[in-house]
Amino acid sequence: MKLRKVYEKLRGVKDTLRHPYCAAVIVAAGTANRMGGTEKILAELDGQTVIARAVEAFEQSALVDEIVVVTRQELLGQVSELAAPYSKVRIVVQGGDTRAKSVMAGLDAVSPDTELVAVHDGARPLVSHEVLENTLRKAAKFGAAAPAIPVKDTIKVSRSGAVDSTPDRSRLYAVQTPQVFDFDLLRGAMQKAVENGSELTDDCSAVEAIGMKVQLTPGSEENLKITTPLDLHLAELILKGRRAR
Repeated sequence: MKLRKVYEKLRGVKDTLRHPYCAAVIVAAGTANRMGGTEKILAELDGQTVIARAVEAFEQSALVDEIVVVTRQELLGQVSELAAPYSKVRIVVQGGDTRAKSVMAGLDAVSPDTELVAVHDGARPLVSHEVLENTLRKAAKFGAAAPAIPVKDTIKVSRSGAVDSTPDRSRLYAVQTPQVFDFDLLRGAMQKAVENGSELTDDCSAVEAIGMKVQLTPGSEENLKITTPLDLHLAELILKGRRAR
């Protein structure tokens, strides 16, 4: 039994060593309109900024080889300083005026060796090792993967204020990040989205638009996106719970 465990551990190390070269593109170029004047990626979360926590999650993964951070022009200096301690950070670059353009700026900055790219929201500071690596492994196998959690609330579709339809909740998922893709696949899909002026809220949409299926992996309710001041309070509670485990 002990020999079997040693073999399984060594096999896991071997699999890690031969993983596709993976670049993480952490996008933190959006505005913070719903944060009441607080710059969310620079907000402190248990003594560390939101963006630093997001970078750290990828820094600690053996399956991630480099990191590119994308942010707004006015935040380049501060974000570069916060990213400096992390050895995997290749560069901090300026984003565009849409998500697609910001992601493209990140893709333009990654190493030529990149085979797999993980695009992550800089405002999701609590992504777990398990969620990250499960998604990376699934994308390495299928070309495109994203973490998701089942929707708990009943969803209504409305165009005029009245209810038009009620989708089957059992088939609805809230998609999170990192969303991970074959590099050439995502670059081609994003280039087309930019050329078409598509308004994307996530990267899966660009890949889906060219007919590629995205595999879903288990997400986590703790992998929340900081959008409002309440989200910061919830994130603090999550960190407190993690420390107590």
